[in-house]
Amino acid sequence: MSKNVSQLSSPAEAGLTASELSRVVEMAWEDRTPFEAIESLFKLNEPAVRLLMRRNLKPRSFRLWRQRVTGRKTKHLQLRSPDVSRGYCPTQYKR
Repeated sequence: MSKNVSQLSSPAEAGLTASELSRVVEMAWEDRTPFEAIESLFKLNEPAVRLLMRRNLKPRSFRLWRQRVTGRKTKHLQLRSPDVSRGYCPTQYKR
């Protein structure tokens, strides 16, 4: 069961360690990582991720993030093109 906004008052209450919190923030900023992936890994639905971001980013950073993800088709699996089957850019993880 995913956590909703009313159940999330702090990252610790959500059961997140500092490294998990960092990873959730990183995934939320990534263009190709859908909210559904965050929910499956960390049991945080989209409103809970928004609240977590609001509480852990500076106000200006939060506004920039909201502008970036609002209406972005790759942040939702149902809106995503079938051509986008991966969660990262091919050049993102060079070895």
